[in-house]
Amino acid sequence: MNNEKEFKPYIPADKVLPELTPVSIILGILLAVIFGGANAYLGLRVGMTVSASIPAAVISMGIIRVILRRDSILENNMVQTIGSAGESLAAGAIFTLPALFMWAEEGGTSMPSLVEIALIALIGGVIGVMFMIPLRSALIVQEHGKLPYPEGKACAEVLVAGEEGGAKASTVFAGLGIAAAYKFITDGLKVFPSEVTYEIKSYKGSGIGMDVLPALLGVGYICGARVSSYIFAGGVIGWFVLMPLIALFGADLTIFPASVPVSELGAAGIWSNYIRYIGAGAVAAGGIISLVKNLPLIAKTFRQALKSYGSKGNGDNSRLNKDIPMNIVILTIGIMAIIMWLVPAVPVSLLGAIIIIIFGFFFATVSSRMVGIVGSSNNPVSGMAIATLLITTMILKATGTIGMTGMVASIAIGSVICIIAAIAGDTSQDLKTGYLVGATPWKQQVGEIIGVVVSAIAIGGVLYLLNAAWSYGSSAIPAPQATLMKMVVEGVMGGNLPWVLVFAGVGIAVVVEILGIPVLPFAVGLYLPIYLSTPMIVGGLIRLYFDKKKGESEEEKKRKVENGVLYSSGLIAGEGLVGILLAVCAVIPFKGETFADAFDLSAKFGFSLGNIGGLVFFALLAVTLILFIRGKKKKENSK
Repeated sequence: MNNEKEFKPYIPADKVLPELTPVSIILGILLAVIFGGANAYLGLRVGMTVSASIPAAVISMGIIRVILRRDSILENNMVQTIGSAGESLAAGAIFTLPALFMWAEEGGTSMPSLVEIALIALIGGVIGVMFMIPLRSALIVQEHGKLPYPEGKACAEVLVAGEEGGAKASTVFAGLGIAAAYKFITDGLKVFPSEVTYEIKSYKGSGIGMDVLPALLGVGYICGARVSSYIFAGGVIGWFVLMPLIALFGADLTIFPASVPVSELGAAGIWSNYIRYIGAGAVAAGGIISLVKNLPLIAKTFRQALKSYGSKGNGDNSRLNKDIPMNIVILTIGIMAIIMWLVPAVPVSLLGAIIIIIFGFFFATVSSRMVGIVGSSNNPVSGMAIATLLITTMILKATGTIGMTGMVASIAIGSVICIIAAIAGDTSQDLKTGYLVGATPWKQQVGEIIGVVVSAIAIGGVLYLLNAAWSYGSSAIPAPQATLMKMVVEGVMGGNLPWVLVFAGVGIAVVVEILGIPVLPFAVGLYLPIYLSTPMIVGGLIRLYFDKKKGESEEEKKRKVENGVLYSSGLIAGEGLVGILLAVCAVIPFKGETFADAFDLSAKFGFSLGNIGGLVFFALLAVTLILFIRGKKKKENSK
């Protein structure tokens, strides 16, 4: 309570500024769709997403302050609140829902409808926001000064420094434009391949290469050298240690789950048949280890949440302390539970709805506190989803809900809980930003719901387009997290997994944990093809160079790093948007072919710069990142 009394927000309680306005709602909705779609595409490629709060805030300031000449920090904050909901909902959805499409492709079940996807996303998103409302006082207010909420605090700093918003927004838009053009050249015109690969013949079973794409470079920069190196290290273990050993000892043997001899598989075949399962075991173990390590923290948060449900507050009736009323929260959660149970489009029974409410509240409290410490980007949502799927599938199997019906129900339940955890984490970061700048809590909570509703409607279309264009599980969109969730459910329900490989991955994860290395990024690197982690390490090394550069003040380093983060966010958004547009083109018929085929120069004229061209263009892209980091600083010095 003392922290609350001592803290003074940027906008005091007695000052009222425009906040939940038509401008902020419309702009927020647009950004929610844009960043939601871009993050869905990114996550389906590399198994991870990036926070959209700061880029959304920067773009908001560029438009509202510079173009529309409006001046309200709370209006800008509302835009990022609504806009960031799209990214979080997409993250929760892509980790699980593509499994339904993969089962449909295999003929096990019918293709999920747009209504089903939208309802699952909407229910998870709304419940996630509702669960966070009673946690706000305990985690955001009473724990102020103890829980840093790094991304929420950083976003508040960006908003407060609003007079620089126009210049910062131009950096994001520059990255977006360059990445969009680059993506169209490589995957639209196909002037050069987006994936450069090479098998090392003298070291049989190994291989190297990279996806020469903007989003991966941007992700590597934002994650930094340390996280990127962990991911790359996982790839090195897989492609330069385990795969050559499998090639050596397997030789002409046909080893399950492959149906041909190991000697005929090649590097990509060895990865897909063996390493993927080892990586799945490592990722599952990493998620569970992270939960076990945080059990004391989880228990503490859970106790606080239960107390806050019965708390009547401290008597402060100012706008800074007004949440959506508790009776509306409980009623909304009840309505969502009834919809899950009774609406046929959602494959969840009464037992499933009860599981969702219990586990959803539990993981919402976990997620809200976790992001307060490690940030949204490091929130172990996939670990929570794995734990949920393991328990849910076992419960359904034990109660007689088996086969494809049971597996579909498990994924639906896991999807809702995954989205609840992701949205609860995002909502807590946004409420922290609002607490620092002086926003009205109930208006932010309404903004979150608006973002959730719009994003839930949009995400179904995005998932359908991407699947129709390339199919989940393909090299274009491997959907690594959803593939893992599918394997977990199938393994528990049918017992048809190569468990030796899975447990080998578990053993590797345990060793990595003993060595003190963060398990999840390493495990993700082991699970994904090395082609994805190679460009990420390039971005990480660029970040390391500017972090360690001598002769500069901390303020100068901070500004350069921020420029790089903003430009990298633009790279991610630009590639994601064009990726979705190309997916649209790939399903539109045009003169006996698809619209995407119409501008494929490689197929029509045999024109391609080849692998060398891909590496050269990627090097030029890395140069643009360096130039934007440096050029921004020089521009500021010249003032």
